[in-house]
Amino acid sequence: MTQNKTAIVLGGSGSVGMALLAELFRDESFDAVIALLRRSVPEAVTRARAAGTQYREELIPEMTPETLRARTLEAARAVEGELIGFSVLGIGAGTRKLTLDEHRAVDVRLNEAFAGALRDSGRVHHLAFMSAVGADPTASAEGNGAAGMPRYARVKGESEEAVRKSGPEVVSIFRPATILGSKHTPVWLGKALGLIAFMTPGKYQSVRTDQIARAMIAVTKRRPAHSAIYHYPEMMELIGGS
Repeated sequence: MTQNKTAIVLGGSGSVGMALLAELFRDESFDAVIALLRRSVPEAVTRARAAGTQYREELIPEMTPETLRARTLEAARAVEGELIGFSVLGIGAGTRKLTLDEHRAVDVRLNEAFAGALRDSGRVHHLAFMSAVGADPTASAEGNGAAGMPRYARVKGESEEAVRKSGPEVVSIFRPATILGSKHTPVWLGKALGLIAFMTPGKYQSVRTDQIARAMIAVTKRRPAHSAIYHYPEMMELIGGS
């Protein structure tokens, strides 16, 4: 590949992932997009063609840390020009029913493998990574793992630690609260949160999938020298300044 600027994306089939791919296709600063996926996403292929963006899906049906690492290294080393990493991979629903190890297997281990492969490729300086508000690796591991519960916060915190430790020099971490436009967020909840937005602390404000995507892309254009964490107010600032 001979593009000047390429995005390599993990988690592109989810609600935020689809929004991220759509924004990358629209953004003229990216010449190509590579998506690491368990299965093809026809909608993304169609959007990429319409936008004229070179898009390649790397399908990994059995996605283990080992296979993901190998395929990420292979894809990264084949790219010419600037390469930027994005991960929005995470279990969006049903975490209440998972064991702690099952949740970690995706949110922690797969993201750790992806971040480590980007670093070891020698091609990636910056990774934009989506976590969640309240992420805390010291939170209790007891109880169920539903979103908003201590165990959920612990897994998200552990994923942040793993990605920072194993990943590229700069990791920009995005911590959204309730995600509007996600298939896992009921419409009624989004409307209810809108009514009380005026009294909701800044970092707990609900945020749309496309806003997260635009903020993640915007931070890569700033070429930050250091890792940082972005909640809702910082995301809005990034979007406003992009």
